[in-house]
Order: sequence, then structure tokens, then C-alpha cells
Amino acid sequence: MHLEEIHRILETIERTCLRSVLATITRVEGSAYRKEGTSMLFLEDGSQIGVLSAGCLETELAACVPDILETGVSRRFVFNMQSSDPLSWGEGPGCGGVVHVTMEPVNDRFADHLCTLKHYLDQHIEVMLVKSFASDGSVAAYGFLTGNRHLFGEWEGQFPQAFFDWMSSGDLRRSGMRFVSSMQSDVFVHTYYPKPRLIIFGAGPDARPLAAFAAAAGFSVVVSDWRPVLCDRRYFPDAESILLGFPEETIRMIECTPNDYAVVMTHHFQRDQQLARLLSERQLRYLGILGSKRRTERLLEGVTFPMKVHFPVGLAIGAEGPEEIAVSILAELIHRKNRKPEVVIHEAE
Repeated sequence: MHLEEIHRILETIERTCLRSVLATITRVEGSAYRKEGTSMLFLEDGSQIGVLSAGCLETELAACVPDILETGVSRRFVFNMQSSDPLSWGEGPGCGGVVHVTMEPVNDRFADHLCTLKHYLDQHIEVMLVKSFASDGSVAAYGFLTGNRHLFGEWEGQFPQAFFDWMSSGDLRRSGMRFVSSMQSDVFVHTYYPKPRLIIFGAGPDARPLAAFAAAAGFSVVVSDWRPVLCDRRYFPDAESILLGFPEETIRMIECTPNDYAVVMTHHFQRDQQLARLLSERQLRYLGILGSKRRTERLLEGVTFPMKVHFPVGLAIGAEGPEEIAVSILAELIHRKNRKPEVVIHEAE
């Protein structure tokens, strides 16, 4: 799963009064800078959220925004970056691919549906988008689907049963265009995932750059510590929440899920040991413990975990100092996150 700007885009749509156009990569033939499902928002004041390329497509797309806002009609653009023709898109970027981009005006109805999408993602629920197209490339209809088949969007529950049968056939391993025989048309399918959540146990100075870098990379960050002098909002302005309390107190405030990431870095052996035992009762996607291999082995003695424990935490890049260590940890988190299969839709418990 690639990193998406969709969360920033949805936050912008929810709060802005400006008209906007949503651009989404729906097909990639060959190689390209970004993949299917990547979105970007163009606002009428010229501001932009997200990127679709290394800068070679955005200017052309931005020039089309006024016309799309004026007509209120979606459009499809095809950028051929394979050609060696100096007048083509192939000369500058050299990506060697063909990129299909759909641009849709965000009218009131579409904005309402996108805000509903944000609501589900904020509740840690995955949502699938299915979009069909007219012969001219404009969007004919779309629907958003959750794991319990709750459907919202322009289809509003009108998917044929054959479509759900097709969904369960396992043909959803990646985002992109699919031909659905039951609908007799190509559809674009993409799954939106909630923000991955990083829980940092320990609010020392070395936790501050990790929290900031992780938030910038798209993680929802929770910081937990029992020391008020450290566990202070001014040190973690980008964290979603700050939990002040001892491990046995704050662990009860967190409903851990198999999609969560946790790093233990209190620099207090007994607290780290206590946290390890408490977290051994949870199923996490990633658990890392800061400290030397020998220290962590002592800390984990007699404790069995349902998942792998990463220690020393982070990729082995010879990191020194809080910022470099934060980079090594975040790199390992991203590596782990991007191995997630893009297939299953399920409800959070």
C-alpha cells in the first residue's frame, strides 16, 4: 500500500468553503512516479494538496481546473510519457509509462460522500471505492463500500449481487481498472485505509522527532508516559493524543488493533518490562523496543508474544542521535506498513 494524501485531502474538503477538483490516477501502463489510487486536490484559489507526479503533470492539470469547475463535468486525461517525441510527455519525465487521470469537480453531493468516507476512516474502517465511466471517459457513477456492505454514493445500494460475487473472487489484489461482466463495463476499484496508528510509549527527548516524523509520514500518533514534565503537548504538537499515566493505566485507554504499531522507549527498565508484558496480550502489526539487544533480551525473559518483536528497533543504518534514530525507526515502520496486502475489507472491532 503506497502512502496516500487522501487523509489530508479529506480534511481540506471538510473544512474549506472553496470549490475544488479531485484528480485520481485510475490507470498506469508501464512505470510511473505514483500508482493507481493516488489522489490530488486542486482548489479554486490555486492551492494544491498532494502530488500525482514528480511535477510533470500538475501544471497541465491545474490549467484545466477552471473549465471543470465551470462545466461541472468530470474529465479523463491520458499522459503518454513513453514517446521520444520532444513535444510529448516522454522527453522530460522519462518515466516510460502512460498515466490516466480522472478529474472530478467536488460538488456538494460528492463532498458529502467524501466526508462520509472520512468518517469511516476516522473510525478505523476500510472503505472500497468503485467507479464506473461513460464512453467519453467521464464518471458515470460511483459507490463507496464498507466491510458490512454499507454502501453510500451515487449507486446507493444498487450494486447487483453478481458484483458482490465478483468482489469475493479475489480479483482485488491491487487498485486499478477492472472489467466487471455483471456490470458490462470497466470500473475503477481502490481501497482506502485508515491512517496507520503509531503508539509511542515514552515521551523522552528522543520520542519527539519520532512523533513529528511519523505524523508527517501519515501516521496517527499517540504518545503515552507517566511523567508530566515529559508528556506535554508542547513537545508533541502533531500527536493525535497524549496519554498521561502509568502503563497499566494508559494501556486500558488504548484499544489496540492488528493494524497498530507500537514502540517502547521509556528508558526505564522496569516500565519497559511492564509494557512488554502488557503488550504481549495484544495483537499488533509491529512492536519495537528501543535498547541494546542484551538489555531487551533480559527485558523479554519469560514473555511470549503473538507477533515478532523488533529489537534493536529500527533499520540498521548506523543511526546516532535522536533524529537519526527516529529516521531508522520510521523507515522500518514504513517498510512493514507497505508490505500490507491490498485485499481485505473488514470492520474494526
